[in-house]
Amino acid sequence: MMYGYYKSGKMNQHAVFDLFYRKNPCDNGFALAAGLEEVVIFLTGLKFEEEDIAYLRSLNLFDEAFLDELKRFRFTGTVYAVEEGTVVFPNIPLMRFEGPIFQLQLVESACLSFINHQTLIATKAARMVQATRGDLFDHTHESVEFGLRRAQNADAATFGSRASYIGGFAGTSNLYAGQNFGIPVVGTQSHSWIQSFPSELEAFRAYASTYPDRTTLLVDTYDTLKSGVPNAIQVARELREQGYELRAIRLDSGDLAWLSKESRRMLDSAGFSNVKILASGDLNEYVVRDLMLQGARIDTWCFGTALITGDDCPALGGVYKLVAEEENGVMTPKIKVSENPEKITNPGYKRAVRLYLEDGMATADLIMLAEEQLDPSEPLTLFHPIHTYKRKTIRNFKMEELLVPILVKGEIVYELPEVEQIRRRAKTQLNSFPHEIKRPINPHAYHVDLSEKLWNLKQRLLKEARASK
Repeated sequence: MMYGYYKSGKMNQHAVFDLFYRKNPCDNGFALAAGLEEVVIFLTGLKFEEEDIAYLRSLNLFDEAFLDELKRFRFTGTVYAVEEGTVVFPNIPLMRFEGPIFQLQLVESACLSFINHQTLIATKAARMVQATRGDLFDHTHESVEFGLRRAQNADAATFGSRASYIGGFAGTSNLYAGQNFGIPVVGTQSHSWIQSFPSELEAFRAYASTYPDRTTLLVDTYDTLKSGVPNAIQVARELREQGYELRAIRLDSGDLAWLSKESRRMLDSAGFSNVKILASGDLNEYVVRDLMLQGARIDTWCFGTALITGDDCPALGGVYKLVAEEENGVMTPKIKVSENPEKITNPGYKRAVRLYLEDGMATADLIMLAEEQLDPSEPLTLFHPIHTYKRKTIRNFKMEELLVPILVKGEIVYELPEVEQIRRRAKTQLNSFPHEIKRPINPHAYHVDLSEKLWNLKQRLLKEARASK
């Protein structure tokens, strides 16, 4: 397509694209935006190396003048985006790209890949945190990410660790993610460690000798209650005599509700009520919710496959659509028409705001044309963009601009925050929405509405599209 724009004389024609998604992942009530940092690093470092040009030349598709143009390529567009850790909803522009269409077309797939993946995993993580704690970011329980070996590849594992931390997880077993993003790292031993020693007790003692101040013991290799927990208690006594305390035991199989309750009873009876119980073993938010209802005595939940692969919803489905293009020196709104109303795009150069009521809770998001202004002191009537008879009026509201400048003419104007800051933002954002929105099953639908001016523009362009058939 870049070559087509080049040959058509449209290479430097100005355009605007929106990146958004149409449906919340996992039938959730929201998504948690992530992946922006990866996009910024990609855009600011994007160029064609000599080996890239040589490969393209070998395809016999492009002339040399075009390849010379690629040698000079640098991204000079302007990008606005919602900040990472922001709660987002269908049709809200997560990113807005402005610049030469030649450039904007090239970056589509990469940017979608970064945003789709990390937003999906951050959202999945937030669901899991909610299941383990009854609410988001309560500190009664912890969740940690153990997904490295089950991720589709190393990058998915590492950036998935980052996204899960944004979504509320307390740490990761992926040391590479810990090194690159400053995420706390955690871990225990494997079953093979236990099996490699003559006995389970000797394996426990060897591990405790190696890490006396941070010993966590895996107790289900042979028999959890007859062997694993009694041997762990024996090692706990020996550690205490040396001035240390056993940190935790880990359950990885069996009836986790019953085993955790029995393990807790045995540990408490032996005088080790401070020892935590970790659980792992193909956990997901639905299993955890049931275990919690059954009174499981688990302090830390270790998620792997279901988290890192987004197993019940393996793709976010974000899209990147042209919404405006320069025609005869004037920016003209563009619309994509579909028989499915949900796939009809919102045209034009737009902004998006979040509206808060006096209690500080978010009540709706509004997408409007960029030149529109709102007066919070005046009543505002919102209506459903498809079922327009559904209306509500809000008063004395506060506004938050969702799209902030990231790149201006290719230059960074935004200070990329540390992942810890993003995590704190996610916590604040999630706490500003009612529980009904965050409900994991059949959540209440949050309002994402169009301004009347944008809605009218959309209807006009639809009529013009039908008339041109």
